[in-house]
Amino acid sequence: MSRKAARELVMKMIFQMDLSNSTSQEIITMIEEENEIKDLEEQKEYIFDCIKGVETNKSKIDEYIEKYSKGWKINRIAKVDLAIMRLAIYEMLNREDVPNAVAIDEAIELAKRYGGDNSPAFINGILGNIIKEIGNE
Repeated sequence: MSRKAARELVMKMIFQMDLSNSTSQEIITMIEEENEIKDLEEQKEYIFDCIKGVETNKSKIDEYIEKYSKGWKINRIAKVDLAIMRLAIYEMLNREDVPNAVAIDEAIELAKRYGGDNSPAFINGILGNIIKEIGNE
């Protein structure tokens, strides 16, 4: 199975963590017990790293989102859009094996599939601004 499928699973798990106030370890235990990664075994490190990494770095990630979501507080942004952006930002900041352009492109594809009509443009705008900032760090 591909990185694309692994990324989709991670986004869903980040969404689930936010919705249920679960920890990354609870989510990892759940996906292992439900055998949701049986076809993603070669992506296991990526999946677990991203789930744990988003949880660990959530406040830093959310600072980026709030900084560029002009006039929108975190609690007003759709949870699915948050999950998509949190994953993409984590990848941009911490995953050297994921080029920033790929993180953004994949986030937009997830937004088209799972988000609202305005989600792809909203997410693209925020991630585009973030990439400009971190490219200068």
